[in-house]
Amino acid sequence: MTDIYDVVVIGGGPGGYVASIRAAQLGLKVACVEMRGSLGGTCLNVGCIPSKALLHASELFDEANGGMDKFGINTGKVSIDLSKLMDHKNGIVTDLTSGIEYLFKKNKVDYVQGRGKVIAKGQVQVALNAGGEQVLDCKNIVIATGSDVATLPGIDIDEKIIVSSTGALSLSKVPKHLVVIGAGVIGLELGSVWKRLGSEVSVIEFMDRITPEMDGEISKTFARILKKQGFKFKLKSKVTAIKTTKTGATVSVEPAAGGDAEAIKCDAVLVAVGRRPYTDDLGLKEAGVKMTDRGQVDIDDHFKTNIDGIYAIGDVVRGAMLAHKAEDEGIAIAEILSGFAGHVNYDAIPGVIYTMPEVSCVGKTEEQLKADGVAYNVGKFPFTANSRAKANSQTDGFVKILSSQNDDKILGAHMIGADAGNMIAEMTLAIEKGLTAEDVAYTCHAHPTEAEAVKEAAMAAGGSPIHM
Repeated sequence: MTDIYDVVVIGGGPGGYVASIRAAQLGLKVACVEMRGSLGGTCLNVGCIPSKALLHASELFDEANGGMDKFGINTGKVSIDLSKLMDHKNGIVTDLTSGIEYLFKKNKVDYVQGRGKVIAKGQVQVALNAGGEQVLDCKNIVIATGSDVATLPGIDIDEKIIVSSTGALSLSKVPKHLVVIGAGVIGLELGSVWKRLGSEVSVIEFMDRITPEMDGEISKTFARILKKQGFKFKLKSKVTAIKTTKTGATVSVEPAAGGDAEAIKCDAVLVAVGRRPYTDDLGLKEAGVKMTDRGQVDIDDHFKTNIDGIYAIGDVVRGAMLAHKAEDEGIAIAEILSGFAGHVNYDAIPGVIYTMPEVSCVGKTEEQLKADGVAYNVGKFPFTANSRAKANSQTDGFVKILSSQNDDKILGAHMIGADAGNMIAEMTLAIEKGLTAEDVAYTCHAHPTEAEAVKEAAMAAGGSPIHM
């Protein structure tokens, strides 16, 4: 191929496709290489989007199956057509991934389907999905290959009995008993799906609490709510072996500190112990690209590796493995390569767990502020005192705002509640713009809404909530 691209992006996930589109909008000649055969990466194909489709549908099923009795709505016994549900999920994925292809055409991004590999400075070799090879010449290369499922030693994922998040999105029947290894975001979301559809769910976690990276008070409340929903937790525990048969598995579990093993029989096991950067067979080692001890691509503050003309973003670099973080980095690198000052504020990256209730956070936790020796105020407001939550009979949880004792700037926000995933946007903007708790407290919020709990928590940070 004789054309020289301004940038070749390897990876068509949230970071890669957004970087490609933004760079093209800024006038660069762009090619995006993706081996999956559909754009959108893990997020759109086997992650964020299909899981949310199943979470929403399973929540509707749970509500219809007796959850609406409190409103006087009697539905009787309801059933689930799992095959139709999977078709619905797959249709959403197809619509969204094809939508990105349309955006590529609209913005004149060349979409190259195949496995990309750096073979020299300014050259990417592509093993085409259709057969053969193609070499793309370019001025800059952006690695945006995302992440893959992390596994445990000695445990083979077959996506039938022992499944990753990918297999858990496409089970052919509802397991009677599902064992989830890992009490993080993925394990609890997918555990919620199958729990609502009828599974007994047991969660095994090595640490002493679920969602161990989140605010401790949130984690404690979240665990209590999930136990109320029927989740069973084994904390401070580790899986040492899994034996499978044609119809199920036996999971060997021991205390993390050592002790007697326990055997748990189940129909399926979900391994949800995190993700690892996907850097396999990219030619990075041969190109001399420096890697971190954690297997990530080492970059500077402008996403540049130690090799001129090679950059990296998203799950392959430091920071949270989140689609929206990768998207922001995609925009930033496109603007940097176009001569602008691209930037990402890593203190304002929200996180959400899409269970019911939802859990969301942005900024620092109390534990982090204490460790850093920062003096802070805490403002909390429970949804039991929020009129809209009361009307909707969704009063589990609270909003918690952490502000500086020095200047009242918001340092962190943590929520657990029915609409926490949407509500965290306000607090993300507040941190991004350096607002104070007083700024939020004196901002008018519509009544009646769950968002009023944010206003009240901000008022509480100053010691003056109205409705509590």
